[in-house]
Amino acid sequence: MAAAALIILLSLLGLGISIAAALGGLGLALGALFSDMPLYLAMGEITWGISTKILLFTIPLFMMLGAIMVQTGMAAPMYQALSHWLAWLPGGLMHTNVGASAMFAATSGSSAATAAVIGQMSLPQMEKHKYNKRLFLGSISAGGTLGILIPPSGQMIMFGFLTDTSVPRLYMAGVVPGLLIAAAFILTTLVACWIVPKWGGEKVETSWDERIAGLPHLLPPLVIFAVIIGTIYSGFATPTESAALGVVTALAFAALKRRLSWQIMAAIMDSTIQLTGMILLLLIGAFSLNFVLSATGLTRELVSIVAQSGLSPTELILIVCLFYFILGCFMESLAMTVMTVPIVFPIVVSQGWDPIWFGILVMVLVEIAMITPPVGATLFVSHGVRTDGGPMTDVFYGAAVYLPALFLFVALMIVFPDLILWLPDIAFPK
Repeated sequence: MAAAALIILLSLLGLGISIAAALGGLGLALGALFSDMPLYLAMGEITWGISTKILLFTIPLFMMLGAIMVQTGMAAPMYQALSHWLAWLPGGLMHTNVGASAMFAATSGSSAATAAVIGQMSLPQMEKHKYNKRLFLGSISAGGTLGILIPPSGQMIMFGFLTDTSVPRLYMAGVVPGLLIAAAFILTTLVACWIVPKWGGEKVETSWDERIAGLPHLLPPLVIFAVIIGTIYSGFATPTESAALGVVTALAFAALKRRLSWQIMAAIMDSTIQLTGMILLLLIGAFSLNFVLSATGLTRELVSIVAQSGLSPTELILIVCLFYFILGCFMESLAMTVMTVPIVFPIVVSQGWDPIWFGILVMVLVEIAMITPPVGATLFVSHGVRTDGGPMTDVFYGAAVYLPALFLFVALMIVFPDLILWLPDIAFPK
């Protein structure tokens, strides 16, 4: 059955069928081939059940929050203000790319949106200050990946929904890794520019007056992040309610700055609807497939095989990491998460690994996939916002500089699981 599933899935994807349709079609095909029961009769109930889950309402709210930040232009002043605090380091605005990505990620929840916005604002400075193109583009791509790790994160919500894992605990578990990986990216840039000083471009001049004057522009993302995480941590709001409060806060900032109009609101709603529809179709396809796999016993058999294989928990997790690394080279990150997590999660948890810890590991592995050619999402976004017409290989080589930092962090997570778990255990005692 596993072999048939792989052949059918690859055939459907090879025909150019969308991931959502391929997952749903695979579920129907496996149900017809390997079950005497008419499993297709349950698809309507599965679709309705997913569409009415209150937790999933968080996804369009966070999509809308990111769209508000983009459409109302609040990200540009934030980038400029942050550049006065980070651009003095060797590597200049490449550190601002990472820092601004981390800050924007705390409001948008989307890696693609983060890379696109930061790229549009920073690329004009690449030629002006004579930065190394490859490293500069790599800093945009690597920084963009933080959008799925630093809360609020749309992919974390989907992981929690797919595995029935606490989203507030996932959010809290993502804070420390997100900050550490951002710091690792900054350190990587420092080392690269120390080894080859000319990669760091011309020094960006700034003053304390400019730094102080720019601080108010850093308030909107910080306040929005504090509202979302603070209301969850205090018990005042659920993740869905906190997302709604974040949207209201962002709209309030945009209104105060007189950046709202009917045209902008229409663009915000259009972007939100398109992204939400895509994600919902993916979830319907994945849940339909997962239902068939569970009903036919494949998931149970896979868990049993792993339990009897004699693999240690560490050996198993290393195999899972290799599996995600290879798959990430050829599959879009969102589809990869939705398709694999329902199958891999019970196997990993059965070997004693913590569900929250595994959720963060998946987010980091997806980050690696996002800057791994040939299908890395943020690589294409970074290249797409270029105006100099350079080759795609520039982005590939630049992002590769930052991959060792992510691989090192995966190793640290496996050796020291408490690096991930200590903060959620303090914030939300079991």
